[in-house]
Amino acid sequence: MISVVNINEKLSLFDDHWKPRIVGDVNDCQVKLAKFKGPFTWHSHEHEDEMFLVIKGTLTIKLRERDLTIEEGELCIIPRGVEHMPLAPEEVHVLLVEPKSTLNTGNVISDKTVDKLERI
Repeated sequence: MISVVNINEKLSLFDDHWKPRIVGDVNDCQVKLAKFKGPFTWHSHEHEDEMFLVIKGTLTIKLRERDLTIEEGELCIIPRGVEHMPLAPEEVHVLLVEPKSTLNTGNVISDKTVDKLERI
């Protein structure tokens, strides 16, 4: 079924952080929305690239050699195999595009790992 997704409406459906929700599928990828706040977990994804599009706020993605700052309306693609740690001192709203096989914590299992994503 073809439908229009209202991003702000979907973001209003949840308040928790670091728990992505699926809002659509594109080929073998999922489009996800999430709210981030605080530090995440250092991790990498062996087989998947990740795209972060900041809808609201400012997101820092720490890399081992430098930090990336992603502002509202900007996106960043983290290539597979690159160790990174998202960091959001203030709440950030993010749209993610990544393969369906992508585990949010990649090669690390932690209390922030979400292995079954909710579709909203």
